[in-house]
Amino acid sequence: MRPLLILGGGLAGTTLAWRLWERGQPFLLVDRDAPVTASKIAAGLVTPITGMRLGLSWRYDLFHAEAVGFYRSLEARLGRTFYHETPVVRLLRSEWQAGLWAKRCHRPEFAPYLQPPVEPLVNPEVFAQPFGGFEQRPGGWLDTVAYLQASRAFFEAAGCWRTGEVEALDETPEAVRWGDAEFATAVWCTGWQAAQRPELADVPFQSARGSILTVQADTRGESRVISGACWLVPRGDGSLRAGPTYEVPFTDPHTPSPEALAGLEQKLRDLLRVDFQVTDRQTAVRPIVRGREALLGRLPRRSRQACFSGLASKGVLRAPWLAQHLVAHLLDGAALEAEVDLTGL
Repeated sequence: MRPLLILGGGLAGTTLAWRLWERGQPFLLVDRDAPVTASKIAAGLVTPITGMRLGLSWRYDLFHAEAVGFYRSLEARLGRTFYHETPVVRLLRSEWQAGLWAKRCHRPEFAPYLQPPVEPLVNPEVFAQPFGGFEQRPGGWLDTVAYLQASRAFFEAAGCWRTGEVEALDETPEAVRWGDAEFATAVWCTGWQAAQRPELADVPFQSARGSILTVQADTRGESRVISGACWLVPRGDGSLRAGPTYEVPFTDPHTPSPEALAGLEQKLRDLLRVDFQVTDRQTAVRPIVRGREALLGRLPRRSRQACFSGLASKGVLRAPWLAQHLVAHLLDGAALEAEVDLTGL
């Protein structure tokens, strides 16, 4: 049985590796081990109601059930905790958004995801909420650094993780070769950098540079995720993470514009009625495929190569189900869902 080659060890590549491990399919995961990537700095938020227009997240029930079961099983295997279930408070940002929510909040499809309203929703001495808000469930966040570190340690011990970078692959009808090794399929999970590969030149990437801040602020014991002008995620060490910025187009992937950072800090001032101090800043590029929720499948004209990318801000929620879906396609020949099928571009 030839192994699979996974190119990239972020959320997509690592989750794909676990799905292959579950199936007993050998693989080698090769990762550049860059210190800052979109997966490593991601907030890891999981929320059913999302976006400026307050819509239900695509296939939330399906993805959420699969994701929680997946992360909980790995926590038991690895002896680590990295998925944190917590309510998510959404503070409305404008009169327009408040009016939109007034129309949507009574629709029956939203009811399963809403906590009964309470007053005050948040501490008014800490958070500004001139337009109201709501608390949604079930939600949470993944400590992506802990998840990736624990997974890497496990796979390194098993001999199926390697630090490196793949410059070129040789493909035949039977296999793909990297160095002296042959693989049944190579799967590109390299995030936004996949757009620079000639093999993926036809994929409509429209990735965005984003920055996340680490801040200190006295939020009076608030342990929920708060999302308003920006989002705030309480960490176990007493700090909070705040973000994100969104910059398209961009040049340097790790150097945000001063305007973007100033805009994010202004959003924090709009959200918080208490002082805060920025203690750190991280910037990376989020992989986005224009017009798609995600993208996976074998590459046109390269049947021994595949892609798993475009998870954008929903990687924590969607990666477990999509990785399992891709494995069924690669190993069993199962058809891919049209919404994510690479061949439908």
